[in-house]
Amino acid sequence: MSDTAADLRALLDAIDIPHPATIGDADAYRAVLDRRLGLAVIVGRAALAEGPDSVAWNTAYLRRKLEALPPTGYRHYADTETGR
Repeated sequence: MSDTAADLRALLDAIDIPHPATIGDADAYRAVLDRRLGLAVIVGRAALAEGPDSVAWNTAYLRRKLEALPPTGYRHYADTETGR
């Protein structure tokens, strides 16, 4: 995978999280997504402002931060009978 693809994959991993299983799970889903999206925006802005040499560092930083913000706290659609 190219460096650019890896960088894009990290951004996509931040925002492409499992959909909520029910309407009742939607608020928790949105809260998790909001935190992850905010982090992706901050890191993306930093990478652009700091220049091409910082992209790899910022991508690694984003991945480390995402580990601390797993998409948990709500039931995922894939975990339901309908999603299987």
